[in-house]
Amino acid sequence: MKMTNELWGQVRQQLQETVGANNYSTWIEPLEFSDLRDGVATFLVPTHFIGDWVRRNFADQIKHLMHSAATPVSRIEFSLAKRAPVAQPKASKQIETAQDKTELPGAPLDRRLTFDRFVVGKPNELAHAAAKRVGEGGTVTFNPLFLYGGVGLGKTHLMHAIAHDLSISRPDLNVVYLSAEQFMYRFVQALRERKMMDFKEVFRSVDVLMVDDVQFIAGKDSTQEEFFHTFNALVDMNKQIIISGDRAPGEIKNLEERIKSRLQSGLVVDLHPTDYELRLGILQQKVDKYRTENSDLVLADGVLEFLAHRISTNVRVLEGALTRLFAFASLVGREITLELAQDCLADILRASARKITIDEIQRKVSEHYNIRLSDMIGPRRMRTLARPRQVAMYLSKQLTSRSLPEIGRSFGGRDHTTVMHGVRKIEELKMLDSQISDDLELLRRALEA
Repeated sequence: MKMTNELWGQVRQQLQETVGANNYSTWIEPLEFSDLRDGVATFLVPTHFIGDWVRRNFADQIKHLMHSAATPVSRIEFSLAKRAPVAQPKASKQIETAQDKTELPGAPLDRRLTFDRFVVGKPNELAHAAAKRVGEGGTVTFNPLFLYGGVGLGKTHLMHAIAHDLSISRPDLNVVYLSAEQFMYRFVQALRERKMMDFKEVFRSVDVLMVDDVQFIAGKDSTQEEFFHTFNALVDMNKQIIISGDRAPGEIKNLEERIKSRLQSGLVVDLHPTDYELRLGILQQKVDKYRTENSDLVLADGVLEFLAHRISTNVRVLEGALTRLFAFASLVGREITLELAQDCLADILRASARKITIDEIQRKVSEHYNIRLSDMIGPRRMRTLARPRQVAMYLSKQLTSRSLPEIGRSFGGRDHTTVMHGVRKIEELKMLDSQISDDLELLRRALEA
């Protein structure tokens, strides 16, 4: 048993590297090895839902990794843990308690994602303030709260932080956090097992519902239907809803109009790409935390400023780069200098080096279609100018982090709805017109070269 536990520790470490930090903390970390007998590996899980999810999504990976470690496993089984849960922050404990009463609809919280670990700056100031207000547990004037932005800008962090704060300010509330994918999985499972009434009762009994990455249900008609009715039922009962997405509700393709309308009825907040000061603050906070545990850290002047300048689009990549530097410096016993950072992070810096601008896109598209740049951004609407203009708008949306209003301003002060229309038009045409599709591919390669 001891050797097998050691083996599972090795497999867990490999899984952490392959499935990603979020998947690992949500689905793999809660697993506890129980037994290995006749080729069947048994794990204890805190909820049936987690066991079902791991079986569907990660069982093959686990079997493969255990086989690679000279431990052939033909089947993975899961049993519900009978023992009392390990002490943890109130938010996680509260949600797990609520789940035991309601067939466990939610996902575990990350205890690290709290408000005191969220660095606030101009790009996320409003989103942070709104999330803090909801976390206080009092009456708010906006429902739902919709947070949107690109990968690594803090949407999930804020949602977890709200749940943690609610566990302190309002421990009586039934708070459920889950991804839209998990909502869909629970819905499909209820359909398959003919337990739709149970499903409806579960999700209509919560006091605060948080759904992450709502764009995942776009185009899935039955799931959207049930989500819409759940949303309406909770709002009618004055229950709080917090939703996140990768873009504004009106920009999510294949999302039903009535759902877009509902999502836009509360407070919609954009988490912008981070500015330099915010990135520097995030790095400094991470350094301060690391130094409390590793007092021998030596960091040369200018390293943090260099990283904040060079890695600008994704906070997760930025934090991951600093973590790699910490690990490398610790292993080789060296000071973290600018030269070491450049060598150690060469791949990340290369990936972050190419920053495409709207001006560059406009010039490339104008050259490609042989039109004047002034006509590209001017008021003329003839087809020979309108189509290249829409292509440039589409590429600006795809290849830059600029918002629709910012793109509109770069195209002669056009409204964001004009940009949205242009983007949608090109998305439609590239599926029907091979010439447009070829033009887009050629332009993309030229811009990313």
